[in-house]
Amino acid sequence: MNKIDLGKSGLLASEIALGCMRMADNSVSDASKVIQTAFDNGIDFYDHADIYGGGASEEIFAKALKETSIKREDILIQSKCGIRKGSFDFSKEHIINSVEGSLKRLNMDYLDALVLHRPDTLVEPEEVAEAFNELQQSGKVKQFGVSNQNPMQIELLQKYIDQKLIVNQLQFGIMHTGMIDAGINVNMTNSRSIDHDGSVLDYSRLHDMTIQAWSPYQFGFFEGVFLDNDKFPELNATINEIAATKGVTNTAIATAWITRHPAKIQTIIGTMNPTRIKDAAMASTITLSREEWYSIYRAAGNVLP
Repeated sequence: MNKIDLGKSGLLASEIALGCMRMADNSVSDASKVIQTAFDNGIDFYDHADIYGGGASEEIFAKALKETSIKREDILIQSKCGIRKGSFDFSKEHIINSVEGSLKRLNMDYLDALVLHRPDTLVEPEEVAEAFNELQQSGKVKQFGVSNQNPMQIELLQKYIDQKLIVNQLQFGIMHTGMIDAGINVNMTNSRSIDHDGSVLDYSRLHDMTIQAWSPYQFGFFEGVFLDNDKFPELNATINEIAATKGVTNTAIATAWITRHPAKIQTIIGTMNPTRIKDAAMASTITLSREEWYSIYRAAGNVLP
């Protein structure tokens, strides 16, 4: 498994990570198989959030981890906070309480990374700074990042906090290519030329900030998976043809399409199926050519100018 230096922080993580949003739906026994399978296939980074399963995903993970052969020091744990029922909350009190809750549920002493989960328009950066300093000085959080934020929102936080934000978790995949579309269609007037995110892809590369791609196989807003979906015959035919030539599955190709980008994007897979985890991990063994990458991009319905 290839490694990524997250945000050039020295925190080396597998380029494919396991997202644990759906872990609450599993028994402890099944969850332990998921965690062990991921680890055995080179995945050492596990992404959580305090809201996943109402906290149950972190609890199941902690119990399941005890049934594996994995040591805490051999894996990296990230959790997110800031989403509340009907609102967002980046207050100092909420951030600290959320971390305390996650650590208790995970039965751990520290998080390798804490991510602010979606923007809070009522954020007071000074409070975030106080929370981050307290959490870092106590040893409860090693590194920090954000999720779904644009460059100016990141710059606002960076003005006040002492820590470098090392990751930005954004939806990205073959059917979520907005940050790429705008860059390809510069000086055009078509819909794909619209920059919805402030050039976040280029910003991330310029500032050594790792993009973490969430829901990489989804289309629409959680409308379903595009792989083996009759709604996308050309895309699946192209992916399957390339998969056959490389001796891997379509899941591996869809993952490799993301890891091929020179921005060194970390892909967060959310499957709880051990076979699919193995398939996704195979992406780290192959590299798509430019021709293959662009053929998939075009097959997804994108027209090059």
